[in-house]
Amino acid sequence: MNQLRRISISPLGIFLTLVSYGMVFNGCKKDDALKLAGNNNISAIIADNFNLSVYNTALIRTGLAKTTDQEGQFTAIAPSDDAFRDAGLGNSTTILSIDPARISAIMNYHILNGVYEFNKLPFLFNQEIRSANGGKLFVTHWVKRGDTILTINGAKIVSKNIKAANGLIQVIDRVLEPYSHDRVTAAIASDRDLSLFHQALQRSGLTEILNGKGPYTVFAPNNAAMIAAGLRTIEEIDGMDPAVLQGLMRYHILSDRRFVYDYVLSSGAANRSDQTMIDGKSIQVILKPNPQVAGAFTGIELKGTGNTSVIQLTKQDVLTGNGVVHTIESLLKITQ
Repeated sequence: MNQLRRISISPLGIFLTLVSYGMVFNGCKKDDALKLAGNNNISAIIADNFNLSVYNTALIRTGLAKTTDQEGQFTAIAPSDDAFRDAGLGNSTTILSIDPARISAIMNYHILNGVYEFNKLPFLFNQEIRSANGGKLFVTHWVKRGDTILTINGAKIVSKNIKAANGLIQVIDRVLEPYSHDRVTAAIASDRDLSLFHQALQRSGLTEILNGKGPYTVFAPNNAAMIAAGLRTIEEIDGMDPAVLQGLMRYHILSDRRFVYDYVLSSGAANRSDQTMIDGKSIQVILKPNPQVAGAFTGIELKGTGNTSVIQLTKQDVLTGNGVVHTIESLLKITQ
């Protein structure tokens, strides 16, 4: 730090000096802001963060590093390195070998125009915002046992509102996949492991409902689950009474958008809750404790009123334009 020298100056001199400093300060505001933007922008902060190295590589590869280096206001949703690894997208080296179109779609989905301080949103489930390329994202602001928790598409924000000269950075624990299907029915139809469930939806007449605005959440039994329940082939399903089949299928659909972490946020001290389906009947949602971290959870299990054991999810949080699909290992039963 520079050392100050003691000097003598008249009152008039002090006044003129202050005026002069004020003029210089005001004249340099723009230049200082531009200099700050170059040294402390989103791209620079991400590049300096060792836990965001894969995200940084992907930003550079897709050209988005130049976007987040510009003047303006942006919010970068940044998955941690662990999030990329858990998504099977590897590290900074392997990210370069992944299909460029896929990486570009993922990365553009993580950039927002404008500054979003999600902790200032109302305490509501899945409030819709838009990415810079128009993709829908859903933010939940919740208080759980005195702690404020924020999620985006069911992914937890682990470090919020990191300030940059040209916006904010929000670090999350999961890579967000932009949805490729406008309707939950299309997502189900595209999954080969859900072909029997898709046929049952068609036979029961529920596809027309699920093609509506929604939102809907579907717990979709996989083919093994359908076979175990006696719905072994498309021909057998087509031979069933549509009304009977609809009764079974409606117990797997709810009229809302629910990610797995939403149940963690909304469950009480018993770590379980009831979820009402579109037929008016309820299933039980049970939180799965994390054996490594006290008070944390790794997911959920389900149990219908007629199930004698809990049902596991084999795939979760598949986002579509009008809802979410979760794949489950067994049918939810109303009666034993």
